[in-house]
Amino acid sequence: MDITKTTLSEVREAVTGKEVSAVEMTQAYLDRIAKYDGKINAYRETYDERALERAKLVDEGKIEGPLAGVPIAIKDLMCTEYGKTCCSSKMLAKFEAFYNSTAVKRLEDAGAIVLGKTNMDEFAMGSSTETCAFGATKNPWDTDYVPGGSSGGAAAAMAADFCAGSLGSDTGGSIRQPASLCGVTGLKPTYGRVSRWGLVAFASSLDQIGPFGHSVKDCATLLKYMGGHDELDSTSANIAIPEDLDDVDTKPKKLRIGIAKQYMSDEANDPAVASALVKAIEIYKAAGAEIVEVDLPHTEYGIPVYYIVATAEASSNLARYDGVHYGHRTQTPDDLVDLYARSRAEGFGDEVKRRIMLGTYALSSGYYDAYYNRSLKVRRLISNDFKTAFESCDAILCPTTTGPAFKLGEKKDDPLSMYLNDIYTVTANLAGIPGISMPAGTAEVDGKQMPIGMQLLGPAFEETSLLRIARIYEAATDYNLERPKM
Repeated sequence: MDITKTTLSEVREAVTGKEVSAVEMTQAYLDRIAKYDGKINAYRETYDERALERAKLVDEGKIEGPLAGVPIAIKDLMCTEYGKTCCSSKMLAKFEAFYNSTAVKRLEDAGAIVLGKTNMDEFAMGSSTETCAFGATKNPWDTDYVPGGSSGGAAAAMAADFCAGSLGSDTGGSIRQPASLCGVTGLKPTYGRVSRWGLVAFASSLDQIGPFGHSVKDCATLLKYMGGHDELDSTSANIAIPEDLDDVDTKPKKLRIGIAKQYMSDEANDPAVASALVKAIEIYKAAGAEIVEVDLPHTEYGIPVYYIVATAEASSNLARYDGVHYGHRTQTPDDLVDLYARSRAEGFGDEVKRRIMLGTYALSSGYYDAYYNRSLKVRRLISNDFKTAFESCDAILCPTTTGPAFKLGEKKDDPLSMYLNDIYTVTANLAGIPGISMPAGTAEVDGKQMPIGMQLLGPAFEETSLLRIARIYEAATDYNLERPKM
């Protein structure tokens, strides 16, 4: 039996019940990473010695907690006092933090074992995990295809059974989109539900840490132990995590599923995605749900608004990386101006430079009101659309992506096409609401079957209801149990 081919919940039960020791469990995952990650490139680095030392302490009873002995992976933009935090960028290639991000600390306090940090698009800017300074990540289902992004390494690690759970960050779909393309479950919590302390910022009003898992319950468990108010993060909501958050098998009190016509375009969606949505509607009807038509009239503005707001915040957040305050410094500059210019030119990749220039332009004098300020007003309208919709439904059912994964390099030189990958995910970030992507079957690509996903969106801070509604679909399909052949 391969003990890595389990869910997080099964790992907890196996270690707690002494069926397998934490050391054996941790070593099994590390062995699998060593055997297969050479062709996937899901991990930036692993912490074998530290992970095994913590696993030994779990077996000796010196580390306890609800996640004791559970091996997890974290995205390479969450600071830890061990290893490097590079954001997959040359700019931070040598950066070693001296503290742990709150989300990671809370999971380790609960007993989790961090195996390593996973690859990502540089500074979380990308939808394919190809903009990395240290090589692209491949999709475990077929290494000719992308895993999605920017949390592609975390999703690929999950799909390849390189960990029992993993953490990503979602700025415009960076958890849900790769979850869909890799056939795993990914949850973007409500903005403010999980502390961003120790998360290297891309766009501060949009970034949110969230979990990947092989089931809805696994995501709920990770959220339960890392979420909640944090005084170190001024954007953290002072709202307690519900005690019954991981009780996902309880039937929700209300079950009204919203369908928005803006998400149901046969022209935009792959036929397999459209078919999966029809099947999901039938599953919810069979479960007693009322299907409600809702209107989200400002959906079409989601992508342009997102790319103005996100790039504007990125241009501000990344200004600190100049070779003087932080980050890579060029060698033998001609003068001070050359020091700044060459440090940033050498440290950042093309996609990061593109977004910094877009954001700087949107914030510049004479254009601020025309672009940035106007985008904020439309963002409010998008948020109001969801508030109105959730008056008549408890969750909105929609695609996560228009189709399955695309080939490596296929869209790398076509930024607009790449940005449109997030067409069904960015509005949740603009509105700050939670969303979950679940495996929804496969679509045929060049004669091969590749995963597709389905998304549910819920009202802010209603994760418990959202997870229970998601569990109804998961229990009726079992797509989450499928694994790629390695």
